[in-house]
Order: sequence, then structure tokens, then C-alpha cells
Amino acid sequence: MSHLFGLSQLENFRSSLDSRSQESIQAAITRITEVKKRGGKVMVVTGSGPNIHEGVTTLIAELIRVGIVDAVSTSSAVIAHEMAGALDKVYRVDAKALGMNMDKMPRGDVFEFTCMNGSEVDVIKREMPLDNDLLERGSKLPHVNQIIKAAGNMAYPMGLRTERLAHEVLALARMYGLPFEVVAGWGCDEHTMLGAAARKNVPVLVTIPQLVGGGAVGMSIGDSIPVSERSMRISKMLASCDVIIESAVALTQEIHDGPFECYTGHGIWAWWSGQNTYNLRDKSLIRIDLDENLRKAVELNKTVQEAIDKGLPKTKAAKIPFRMEMSAFARHEGSIPVVGDIGKVWPVIANDVAKNLGIELEFLSASQDTPEGQEMREWIVNNVKFLDREKMLKASRVF
Repeated sequence: MSHLFGLSQLENFRSSLDSRSQESIQAAITRITEVKKRGGKVMVVTGSGPNIHEGVTTLIAELIRVGIVDAVSTSSAVIAHEMAGALDKVYRVDAKALGMNMDKMPRGDVFEFTCMNGSEVDVIKREMPLDNDLLERGSKLPHVNQIIKAAGNMAYPMGLRTERLAHEVLALARMYGLPFEVVAGWGCDEHTMLGAAARKNVPVLVTIPQLVGGGAVGMSIGDSIPVSERSMRISKMLASCDVIIESAVALTQEIHDGPFECYTGHGIWAWWSGQNTYNLRDKSLIRIDLDENLRKAVELNKTVQEAIDKGLPKTKAAKIPFRMEMSAFARHEGSIPVVGDIGKVWPVIANDVAKNLGIELEFLSASQDTPEGQEMREWIVNNVKFLDREKMLKASRVF
């Protein structure tokens, strides 16, 4: 059964963008279509929260399934959320009334509980001891509110379960000499990027600047393989792809300014030393972002390059706030800045590219501020399940 939540809203999403972004989004669709038709590859670089909340990571999983996306780099926080099922529903209670140590409570003085059915609770009980008294006391207190949020994280018991599971995934990763993300993918739901990638043998890796996040998951990802190996693996992913789509991501040094990249990065000495390097020169960089300065930076391409050639600060030359990734993106001839809400831009790109390629999608996301987007979020809560530990262990036995 198809779940095309954004289909009826596509033209509204498109028309909500200004004329320049509409031109950019069409250029992006055309470029991705051309690359896929000639057998090329597409990589997506995602940031954290917004991509989860807008259903973009679930959409990327679908694009992996149908062969449109061939590689992904993301954040450790996204990995943690996908291990817990992408989005879940939690209810919050007064932490003081619950009897918690208030010195250790997060801002807001609330404590969160994951909304779970009986079978899900039984699964968790087989894996770790549950504080039944805490659960009972929490269920009897008035709910401050009930919300859908990025899965796991601060809610009991799913947040704690993900933290503990991280150490088990790390042990397996070290045992087999694999990145944490590969092992976790063995047990993740098919509607997550990790799960879809495991089924299609597509690489998904956390970038080094995005290792901070996700609690024990982030630390375990960092501990699973050396930094130099992670950087080289990501560089090979980038080298193999013709289009790189950046989605609501802040730190992209490895993409534009990496130690093995020779066009906008610092790869010259790695090449000089005989190491494996790659080149962004003929690739297309598509960035979806709400920051208007991204487009201004591209429009100031010549100014930015002149500042670099003279050894001057780029920020002063361009006279705009300059995020570190803007430097290379602004100077690259293949850059396409799409200034807009990822919740609206992604379904338009995905639908049009799939249509151009004659591919039928079974899932299409929608901006969370629409009725379709709200329905989509509920669907993710109910249908995208948390990591299946038994399935992961079974896969490890036949690896």
C-alpha cells in the first residue's frame, strides 16, 4: 500500500517557494534525472532534527529502496533516532511529582515516557530490566502534554534502551571490523535510512563533524572505527557520486573542505604523499536550506574567490554572516542553492525525479505544518519500528 502523503500538496509546496528557488529546484530535478539516466550516483548529506521531523529521512529510505539515492552521510543523532524508530509519541509528567532528582532533570522540569503497546513493552522487558514502579507512577500522574518527537532521546524506556543497545552494537562492530552504522542497520526498520541501506548494500556513515550527539550512540559510532578510516570511507562515497544533496545540515567540512578532496579542500598533501584522493570539480552540489545567506554567498562567488586569492577574511569581503561550509559551496561551479523548507522541497524533488525515471514511490513525505504532514508523522509513529535486536544478532551470525 502506498503512503503518498504529500502528493495532493505538491503544487502548493512548489508555489510556496520564491521564483529563484523554483528555478533552483527545477535545475536540481533536471540534474538528478540526467545523472540517474546515465547510470550515475546520488549522495545525500543530512543534518539532524528537521530531517527526522519532516519525514525526510523516511523519504530518503524510500529513495534508497528504489535506487535513486546511492549513499548517505548523516549525524549520530539521526542514527540514534532511527534505532528508536525515527519518530515516537511521548507523554510528559511533572518530574518533581514523580519523585525525580531535580538537579538532574532537563530544562522544563518534566520527565518523558515513551507511549508503547503491550507487545513493545514485552520486547523491552526481554532485553533489560524495567522500572515497573516508575512506569506505574508516571501513568497515574497528570500529563503535562503528549507530543510526537524524534524517537528515543530523553524518553523512558526507549531512550535508555537505545543507550544500552549502543554498547552491544559497538561490540559487534569491533568484532567484525565494521562501522557502527552497518551493524545497527542489520536490525533497523526498512523505512529508516539505516534499514533500507542494509537491504540494498548502500553505505550510510556519520560524518566526523556530526559525531557529537545521540549520547552513547554518538560515542559508540566514534569508537567503532578510527577517524582516519571514517574519513577515507566518506571520501570514497563522495568520489563515487555525481550529485551531492545537502539537507538541513550545518557542518560539512568533510564534503567541501576534506583532507582527501583536491578542488575546494585540503587534499593536495594527501595526494602528494600518494594517498587516495577525490575531486569535487565536475560534481553537482545541491543544498536545501532556509538560510538566505546561502544564496547570497553563491551570488557573491567572484567576491569570495577574490578574498581567498588575496588571503583576506571571506566574511568581511562578502559582508554576510558566513558559515564555514559556505566557502567551498559558494565557489563551486556546480552549486545549486535551494532556499526553502525541506519539508516542502524534498517531496517535490523526490516525486518529480521518480516520475522522470518511471519509478513508482510507495512513500512521499509532507511538510509537518500541513494536515498531510500530521498524518504522515502519525504513520511513522505507528509503522516505523525500533531496532529489532534479534534480527541484528541473526544477521551477525551469517555475516
